[in-house]
Amino acid sequence: MSFEEALAELEQIVRALEGGQQKLEEAIAAYERGEALRRHCEAKLAEVEERVAAIVETGGTLSLRPLVGRGGNAA
Repeated sequence: MSFEEALAELEQIVRALEGGQQKLEEAIAAYERGEALRRHCEAKLAEVEERVAAIVETGGTLSLRPLVGRGGNAA
């Protein structure tokens, strides 16, 4: 699932929860789904941040440095 798809679904869930028209069990399930979507979006953003950080400006030109994974290994 793309970041944009997950964010759109998360926004829909938030609107539904804010509307307060769901039954308790439906609201709890929606909240749990929203939490999973939030984690997914955060992971996607972290990936993008790593990619952006790998772009290094050197002498007026852009170059890439190797990505380093969370364990310290090149990705």
